[in-house]
Amino acid sequence: MLSKEKRAQIISLIRREVVPAMGCTEPVAVALCAARMAEQLGALPEKVEVELSMNVLKNAMGVGIPGTGMIGLPIAIALGMMVGKSAYMLEVLKEVTPEAVERGKRYIDEGRIAIRLKEDAPDGLYIKVTGYLGERSERAVICGAHTRFVEDECCATNVEAANDDAEEVLLDLRTIYDFVMQVPLEDIAFIEESGRMNMSAAEQAFKGSYGHHVGKMLKDENARSMVGDGTLAHIMAYTCSACDARMSGASISVMSNSGSGNQGIAATVPVAVYARDHQVEHETYVRALALSNLTAIYIKQSLGRLSALCGCIVASTGASCAITYMMGGTYEQIGFAVKNMIANLTGMICDGAKPSCSLKLSSGVSTAMLSAMLAMQNASVSCLEGIIDEDVDYSIRNLTCIGREAMEETNRMVVGIMTSK
Repeated sequence: MLSKEKRAQIISLIRREVVPAMGCTEPVAVALCAARMAEQLGALPEKVEVELSMNVLKNAMGVGIPGTGMIGLPIAIALGMMVGKSAYMLEVLKEVTPEAVERGKRYIDEGRIAIRLKEDAPDGLYIKVTGYLGERSERAVICGAHTRFVEDECCATNVEAANDDAEEVLLDLRTIYDFVMQVPLEDIAFIEESGRMNMSAAEQAFKGSYGHHVGKMLKDENARSMVGDGTLAHIMAYTCSACDARMSGASISVMSNSGSGNQGIAATVPVAVYARDHQVEHETYVRALALSNLTAIYIKQSLGRLSALCGCIVASTGASCAITYMMGGTYEQIGFAVKNMIANLTGMICDGAKPSCSLKLSSGVSTAMLSAMLAMQNASVSCLEGIIDEDVDYSIRNLTCIGREAMEETNRMVVGIMTSK
């Protein structure tokens, strides 16, 4: 039985990591940093310099910025300074107007924004924005997490970062399962908002024209004749629809997970769709959402906020656990689902945030369903195969070590390709 204190720590962790976000969280985090700098300066700077770690730059190059019809960092930076409010955190751009976009374009055209890669960034997620106005200058720095402001550039010695890290709750799959089974329902009722918000985003996206139209295509008559009209097709359509919209710059908020909107979508929408299609009991559904979100948070603790490994693997693994649970699966079978996911999707690279992320999410969530179905037949990839270990937590560590360490050179090559085109 988990202690009341441990349950409280886990609930606090979920509340920190599952939060609303509008737009891709890397350029939005840059906009947030720019907003804080401008607030400190008290005015729009004459010029601004932005330094970014490799993974932030990679994820901000090809994605739409909410409310602008534009792609990339310059407009995010300009609007962050002009209309952004740091109090809005990852919804910092929610008050963008057409007039502000025109002002932002002029600011960009005047050559006032300089962006560069910081090769020696002290963390995988690093943003520094410095604004200059006459003889004055102000700077803001985000390091280690999308909304973590620090006072100096050395994240490892920063007091605020250290305090935040001290609050981190170390998890394993068994602890997550026990928490989900034991916690009073009213203590996690708030997690239902993640399913509601992300399903609403998908529904709104069906009405528009976004990205590669993957979600919308999966709902048309021609697609139904080929992939059917069952739960798997519904999961893919709704998940991809929400991703299509946010990667294209729609002004639609989603509930993120571990700093990623797409991970939030992939961790919740498949759970919500399965529960709806199979009339899952309300309590089971809420606990399934908690299981999915917590599993994604757990894997990200080891992998890191940003990496060379596509986050759809992380979030879809959480969804697979939740679907297995809603099917009536045991803890052992949930572990089988995790192993099946790792055996299938390990190695999928992250080549930046962009509209085609919906294609990767379709792979992730369809594999989540397949892995859950196999798990319910007590079918699991064995420790004799590849990187899978007998212990499910060791299997997760093998996955995250590959993504965090072994794929680092892959990451550099990906960024080199992207920046040289």
